[in-house]
Amino acid sequence: MDDIVKQALAKWPNVPHCYGWLGLDARGNWYMRDDRTQAEGPFPAAKGSMLRHDKLIEFIHRNYEHDGEGQWFFQNGPQRVYVELEAAPLVWRVAEQGDGFTVTAHTGQPAEVTGCLLDEEGRLYLSSPAGLGLVHTQDVGIAAEAIERGLWTPEEVRAAQLPGRFGHVLSPAQHHAEAAAAAETTRP
Repeated sequence: MDDIVKQALAKWPNVPHCYGWLGLDARGNWYMRDDRTQAEGPFPAAKGSMLRHDKLIEFIHRNYEHDGEGQWFFQNGPQRVYVELEAAPLVWRVAEQGDGFTVTAHTGQPAEVTGCLLDEEGRLYLSSPAGLGLVHTQDVGIAAEAIERGLWTPEEVRAAQLPGRFGHVLSPAQHHAEAAAAAETTRP
């Protein structure tokens, strides 16, 4: 996390969290979702505007984390901006290097693969200590080579089971709304 972000958190510790305004698609692209976009429907059906500003994207990458409930967020100064996920919290780029393969998250962080999963739609996921990620569509052929060499063995899974199994929340906005509704029904 950037020092400037840590300083803002210390100065303003009680800034409300933000839900529904930022999305991450299956190719590692970030989307800003204004009120109009959110009114059109949930992410990714209504994506919004793709971010293209390199410095902003780098800032998001450096300050992208998850909380204890498995909700991924971008710490924007004192405010947590929770991220709507299309498929997984990370998107992996795979490259062949020498006799092996390197795996790097869309954030630029290298990863050590601990598992390989294939869902019912043929999407390939890799797990790592950093979390679960979807292999970028441009790198599926390279990942297939690692599978053919016996470096990774895909386990068949249902995509709907992945958030529960790997502890991430695809829609923090929906999770927040459901928690608020449950709290409202238990009030005296």
